[in-house]
Amino acid sequence: MLRRPHLSSSLLVNRLAPLLPGVAFALVVALAAAFISGTHGGPVVLFALLIGMAFNFLGAEAWFAPGLGFASRAVLRVGVALLGARITLDEVAGLGWGTFASVALIVAATILFGLVLARAMGLGAAFGTLTAGAVAICGASAAVAIASVLPPRAGAERDTAFTIVGVTTLSTVAMVLYPVLTGVLGFDDRTAGVFLGATIHDVAQVVGAGFSVSAEAGTAATVVKMLRVALLVPVVFVVALVSRRVTSEATMGTKRPPLLPAFLLVFLALVAANSAGAVPRAVQALLADASRWCIVVSIAALGVKTSLASLVEVGRPAILLMVAETAFIGLAGMALVAA
Repeated sequence: MLRRPHLSSSLLVNRLAPLLPGVAFALVVALAAAFISGTHGGPVVLFALLIGMAFNFLGAEAWFAPGLGFASRAVLRVGVALLGARITLDEVAGLGWGTFASVALIVAATILFGLVLARAMGLGAAFGTLTAGAVAICGASAAVAIASVLPPRAGAERDTAFTIVGVTTLSTVAMVLYPVLTGVLGFDDRTAGVFLGATIHDVAQVVGAGFSVSAEAGTAATVVKMLRVALLVPVVFVVALVSRRVTSEATMGTKRPPLLPAFLLVFLALVAANSAGAVPRAVQALLADASRWCIVVSIAALGVKTSLASLVEVGRPAILLMVAETAFIGLAGMALVAA
């Protein structure tokens, strides 16, 4: 009886040991990206991806591969799950259910637009869902979350890396241009905030753009953006449901993925706990930091597993698709504030 804990701990160590080199390397890349971002400015997720890609030659090494795979999947899901600590139902009610319904409609329409356009361009439904979901919801975080439930296919990691590069670049451009646009169009602070929160892709760029206008615009932009982040759950659920059916048909009834991934259940539980006031502010801040670091580490690992040559293979049509999706959600956001 006394040997069982020892055996269990030994088994755990044996399982974790192969993961440590790859996870540690992804963490080092993430730290380097955070240092560059903090020192010189710029999106940390993009730096993590690009620095990781510089070490692509390590991606297939037996010593690193298990940990890199773990970081790009399991650590990612932890990061997405912890995003739930940043959202409350009071924030939704504060802007009004009409605004929530409008934002939800914009997200759904953008994804449908990307899906239809991608299929028309011969890029495939999965690629359209991935890119449009990233544009419609929350940029890189949405890209990796949606990618984790799409059916397995050739080039999946390449497509995810390309989407992260594209959505981060376009989001940064929007962060610079959209505040100027709101001034030219004469939006008041609240209207400007709603527009910025409804149209810019990544959370960090929304916050930067909103507070560059005013504190009121920054607050409104952040809350609207959190509404879009909250929609990650139903979108990933629908994608997972469709993927489950596709996978089942392709594998002729073998074991299917779960209907609702565990990380989304944790996300929902944190939203509920946060809405009930059960999560202290200090813990919210801690979980938000943990979420950010998990996502950056997972993207760093994805970068190591992705080569620059593979990104070039995606081609000009994919770039045009993401630009079109960005233009679509921008016009939809304009219609929202004009209504």
